[in-house]
Amino acid sequence: MNITPPFDEPEDDEHSPAERAAAASRSTWVSVVVNIVLTAVQITAGVMTKSQALVADGIHSLSDLVSDFVVLFAGHHAKKDADEDHPYGHHRFETAASLALGGLLLAVGVGMLWSAAQKLQTPESVQPVHIAALWVAGGALVAKELLFRYMLAVAKRVRSSMLVANAWHARSDAASSLVVGLGIIGNLAGYPILDPVAALIVGFMVSKMGWQFGWDALHDLMDRAADDEEVAAIRATLLETPGVRGVHDLHTRKMGDMIVVDAHLEVDAELTIEAGHDIAVEARHRVMQRHRVLNLMTHLDPWQKHDGDHETSATV
Repeated sequence: MNITPPFDEPEDDEHSPAERAAAASRSTWVSVVVNIVLTAVQITAGVMTKSQALVADGIHSLSDLVSDFVVLFAGHHAKKDADEDHPYGHHRFETAASLALGGLLLAVGVGMLWSAAQKLQTPESVQPVHIAALWVAGGALVAKELLFRYMLAVAKRVRSSMLVANAWHARSDAASSLVVGLGIIGNLAGYPILDPVAALIVGFMVSKMGWQFGWDALHDLMDRAADDEEVAAIRATLLETPGVRGVHDLHTRKMGDMIVVDAHLEVDAELTIEAGHDIAVEARHRVMQRHRVLNLMTHLDPWQKHDGDHETSATV
């Protein structure tokens, strides 16, 4: 399952960094309120109904609260303007937040696995649960699925990978609540061992998602390139610029939810330096206006008269 799907549109000239930060803050505070309620209800009900799986799901909701505050912290710092020490801005705070989310999920998941494994080693200690646990699990499932759909819609609208990660975190909770519900049903049907089995599955799901978030964020911190579709869209914009005859050595690297681009533009060899400069300025303006590009560094080459240091084939 692709937990960070590509955005539907390759261009984003509708939302400023301030607007994206405001949208992130609003959706995250909605998540905070939902998770406060769910954490309190699930853990309390889990203890009272003797359902380890429901308690595990409540702990998962508690981890969401922590991750929500990580997102709020990162969003606050990511919108800061560039300064002398950070000439490209602070956009990688979002990537660092995604890495922290991954580490948090992984730690919570491993803890769930350990707790469930301890119960499975002593199956005689597993007690039947009360039917009220099933109603709580069902309510949590509905609430988290609605929260996921809301957060993902906001993330796609403002094109924020950090919000996409947080939305899929909510979806993982919805999936875990479904597993918990099935475990409780099995327990009520006379198979008590299915409750800790459900807790074990939830722990595995959380661990797997935490690893994926952390691994993706780590690659972004190592200057991973943008996806092929977005690079192709940037190349097309450059080629549409009047005066640009070709593009090669096009490289991209992620900077939070933004992209930094380097490109060699081919122009007519007979042009003056001033004319070539004007073409480069126009190309940069178009790319930064149409795409989520933070900066475009250009180098001009004479069209069909390359020296030995440059390749004419496109390098992405």
